[in-house]
Amino acid sequence: MALLTRISDLVHGHRPASVVIILAQPSPTQAALSVVLHVHHLCSRLDLVLSVATHSAPVRRLLSAGADKGGIRLVIHARADTAIATATALTTAA
Repeated sequence: MALLTRISDLVHGHRPASVVIILAQPSPTQAALSVVLHVHHLCSRLDLVLSVATHSAPVRRLLSAGADKGGIRLVIHARADTAIATATALTTAA
């Protein structure tokens, strides 16, 4: 829960910037995936885009399946540089 609180504080503090989370571990824990999905829900409520990068195709599928379908779409990438570039472009366009 401490990680979620820290990320939430960062999201609120840096609005309206888009958010990027990089999952560098090949197999992130269920708790880490839960935090990402909670952050996605928060970003959707704040009308912010969340980009996630992970090399793991199974993790990308899990995140996509668990994402909040009612808000802003969760953007999932295989590469960190692509996630960052997407978030930068979206923030610049806003």
